[in-house]
Amino acid sequence: MKIGILAVQGDFAAHAAMLAGMGVETVEVRAPEDLADCEGLILPGGESTTQLQFLQEEGLYEAIKKFAAEDKAIFGTCAGAILLATEVKNPPQESLGLLDMTVLRNGYGRQVHSDVVSGPSTLKKDPLEMVFIRGPIFERIGPNVDVLAEFAGKPALVQKAHILAAAFHPELTDDTTVHQHFLELVAENSNRPALAR
Repeated sequence: MKIGILAVQGDFAAHAAMLAGMGVETVEVRAPEDLADCEGLILPGGESTTQLQFLQEEGLYEAIKKFAAEDKAIFGTCAGAILLATEVKNPPQESLGLLDMTVLRNGYGRQVHSDVVSGPSTLKKDPLEMVFIRGPIFERIGPNVDVLAEFAGKPALVQKAHILAAAFHPELTDDTTVHQHFLELVAENSNRPALAR
């Protein structure tokens, strides 16, 4: 299994390190051809405006939409989740529109308001550790979008089919639960066996 990670700016190295620890090969994605052998794609945290501009300038905007249309799994964290949403506010910006939800940028406050919390999820019995760094608030989610974890009464981890989005940074914890779930989505859509838990 080979997972692509958008490597423009932000915390792409932390995702790569977590997946390496799980025995998964990763590829740094900076051009459409980098997606060629990837079975899944992670859009990491960082600055969504900067990332969006890069995607549009380098031809990755359409390449990622095509990747999604082929039912390949995509996982967006923080800024990456903003890029996946159908509507972005505070302020408004264009996005890939791959996941039916409305997000508020910097909804959980500025960087100084960053926090580590625990909340309920459908992925495990124990509370899920969530690291918020200027995270977006998922203000509205579409009718066919599943909520997998919540924080402060709001969805924090959501999924529709093969598209997964987190308002927080699972790659900044020692808990591989969310990445394991993503790899299971990748396996489902690439006819491969999932990694053993």
